[in-house]
Amino acid sequence: MPQEGFKNVSIVGDGGMGTVLAMLLCEKAVPTRMWGYDAGQLAEIERQRENTKFLPGYRLPVVLVFEARDDHAMTGADLIVSAVPCQYMRRVWNRLKAHVPSGVPIVSVAKGIENGTLLRPTQVLADVLGGDVSAAVLSGPTIADELARRLPATACAASVDTSLAVRVQRTFTCPWLRVYTNPDVVGVELAGAMKNVIAIAAGIIDGVRAGDNAKAALLARGLAEITRLGLAMGATEQTFAGLTGLGDLVTTCISPSGRNRSFGERIGRGQTLAEAQSATDSVVEGIATCESVASLASKYNVEMPIARAVYEVLFENKPVRSAIEDLMTRRLKAE
Repeated sequence: MPQEGFKNVSIVGDGGMGTVLAMLLCEKAVPTRMWGYDAGQLAEIERQRENTKFLPGYRLPVVLVFEARDDHAMTGADLIVSAVPCQYMRRVWNRLKAHVPSGVPIVSVAKGIENGTLLRPTQVLADVLGGDVSAAVLSGPTIADELARRLPATACAASVDTSLAVRVQRTFTCPWLRVYTNPDVVGVELAGAMKNVIAIAAGIIDGVRAGDNAKAALLARGLAEITRLGLAMGATEQTFAGLTGLGDLVTTCISPSGRNRSFGERIGRGQTLAEAQSATDSVVEGIATCESVASLASKYNVEMPIARAVYEVLFENKPVRSAIEDLMTRRLKAE
């Protein structure tokens, strides 16, 4: 008998991705409720029926339920979506863990690596909620604004539990979002996190107007770096050539609305780290991830010159032009 999708979903997090997934589920007639860390902000979204801060311009379904109470956030859910930025996950789930229903799986849509612990989002969930938590990942080239406009997109549901991956796939697949499955959770999460660092570099290339040749080289060599670290950490090589690897990398590096690319462009135009950050209300995950990737590269002894250059520009005040020159004059070698 074919496995069915989930029938009642709670979304933890009221950012752009959490909001657009709530819209998608409501359109599929899946009862959905949304919880937010800031009760006042959540109430404002409910009052306006629009997420003016993170997904402006789209009317939210009248059937979407907003729930500010921690003890009611996941009542009746048979699937929980963790739509919290990676660096805030531990704080949020420590707050909510007493109210998580036993046995209910959690699908993470966060893209990052926790600073300090160097844990991936599903690992953070397991660390906070217990190692037996049933977790999956939904990732891919999924810009929230485009999903809200029903433009065609694809994503990947990853889990070591094949049946869970299939149920997540069926839950979120709709006429404008095609979801595939993948058992490589490590690769899917690492690809989703690390592409944001390369996207900052792509934005810097845009900011200094280095040209399309440079950007194409950056994507190709950036993907090589991502793959090297992923393989060293136990991921499957094929993942990095797929939707959550190359697909997500291309989207993030070329989209005008991409947070990480746009942040990098401001850096390339001469803004400081603080100035470039303050230009957006959204979390630029690639900044924190860059620190974690630098630590992982050192830990696993993996050469990642592009990621290292981004780290030096952001945290060691290295001039952008010097970073580009150093990359271009590295020792010659075979591809």
